[in-house]
Amino acid sequence: MTTLQLICLVIYGALLIYIGKQVSWSSLLANTRRQHIIFGFTALMFFLWIFRVGIFTGLDVHFLWLPALALTVGFRWAIIAASVALLGTTLVHQDGWAMFGVNGLLGLIVPIAVCYALFMLAFHKIPRNLFVYIFVCAFFPGALIIALKMTLLSGYFVLDGHYSWGIVRDNYLILIPLLLFPEGLLNGMTMTLLTIYKPEWIYTFHDKFYIDGK
Repeated sequence: MTTLQLICLVIYGALLIYIGKQVSWSSLLANTRRQHIIFGFTALMFFLWIFRVGIFTGLDVHFLWLPALALTVGFRWAIIAASVALLGTTLVHQDGWAMFGVNGLLGLIVPIAVCYALFMLAFHKIPRNLFVYIFVCAFFPGALIIALKMTLLSGYFVLDGHYSWGIVRDNYLILIPLLLFPEGLLNGMTMTLLTIYKPEWIYTFHDKFYIDGK
């Protein structure tokens, strides 16, 4: 494990412990529906993340689905659920253990924080309606965070000496434009279906704000 990997692991572990202390585990245990939502998202994300493509180790791509997760279960539970899914992919050898902290910090916490920050900004600064919720809070962040994650990981691989800039640019960064729309569409469609059929499942969605316009 390199020094940079160790630093990321320590920061990620500390943040995860802090977040774990902030959530109400007793409330989760008492709410069966919320358990099913969080565990269901975790399982779906695990299966989504094990399907990936790439030529070089670590320089592989897959859908993230993080904005939909954060909007549905909230910021803290999104990090916990995504961390469990990451643990699962690491256990089945999709990711090496040395990369666990890097993937957790740069691939989960930073993108989820950006997604939730965009949601909060839109909630307070933009007129609230269903169109804004789906496109500004789900579709646009989906495209943004996959580009952000790939850019951050590219910087890591170059800084830590795993690959040269040319290899990262030609085999990883070049794929970003191809993934922006599909990732945004996945998150936008997910939230569209949930707001129509299961709005009570969504932690961040309330009819009085996005339907009634209050």
